[in-house]
Amino acid sequence: MKELNRRNFIKSSLALSAGGAVAAGLGRGRAAADEPAAPKPPAAPLNTLPMGKLGKLQVSRMLLGGNLLTHYTHSRDLRYVYDLTAHYNTEAKIIETLALAEQHGINTMSMHNPPEPMKILMKHRKQGGKIQWIICPTAIIDASMKDHEYMVKELIDQGADAIYIWGVRADPLAAEGKANLIGKAVEVAKKLNVPCGVGCHDLKVVVECEKAQVPADFYIKTFHHHKYPSGPRPDQIKGAYNENPGYWCADPNATIEVMKSVEKPWIAFKIMAAGAIPPQNAFKYCFENGADHILVGMFDFEIAQDVKIAQKALDGLNRTRAWKS
Repeated sequence: MKELNRRNFIKSSLALSAGGAVAAGLGRGRAAADEPAAPKPPAAPLNTLPMGKLGKLQVSRMLLGGNLLTHYTHSRDLRYVYDLTAHYNTEAKIIETLALAEQHGINTMSMHNPPEPMKILMKHRKQGGKIQWIICPTAIIDASMKDHEYMVKELIDQGADAIYIWGVRADPLAAEGKANLIGKAVEVAKKLNVPCGVGCHDLKVVVECEKAQVPADFYIKTFHHHKYPSGPRPDQIKGAYNENPGYWCADPNATIEVMKSVEKPWIAFKIMAAGAIPPQNAFKYCFENGADHILVGMFDFEIAQDVKIAQKALDGLNRTRAWKS
């Protein structure tokens, strides 16, 4: 039996203390910096998805949405959900999520440009990540284009593969009769040789951009039906979108009709009304009613199943609009 001297006793005590601290830390949650490295997903592709084309980019029919990665969940008045998402989607988990998306055939993601999530995207790419980025700059768009142009150049330097005009900027510009400014903002990116789209909640953006012949490569337009328990009543629809009651597509039937005559590719987003509509219902609804791609916010554990749902939804579609990508 090994002699228990003072030095061995101290070593044993320190080891037990460290183990207790780790256990306590696991019980209470730990900071992202203290987390172990996330396990790497399998190297071989697990699934594939059909592709379409946005400008010069080959893009999977389903894209990874960015709101869960930026922790902006659109969870109405459930404020704790924002904190819960931030606690779960740490840097390591976001990088793992991006890698899993790639492994399951999702080759593109899209989000706006908060500094910290952008740093994570750059880190993932430096580690060998291949997923494409479609990013919307949040700078003000005005006649000078100064701030917008600076931010677009910065995003392209950071690695953005395509740009789109943020709906928060495009909606008021279209409402004010300034579709010409949307067009100039699109041209900023196109002159830098990257595809550029226009995002919106308000259907008027698409209508006005088509009238003005804005040279967008694609649209990113909200699209979901209102047949969910927390969906808006007709008298509650006051604008293009609203957080509570939660809706982001005020008139889905009008969206279907307008998009029938639009020749540009359409990425539908907010398709599950921030989680209120099941993916089995949402994916099929969007593809059957004209969307060329769907933008879907997913946690890592949802990716495999959502890809299978998307694959099934794409089989044997009865579309009302020809594929535009």
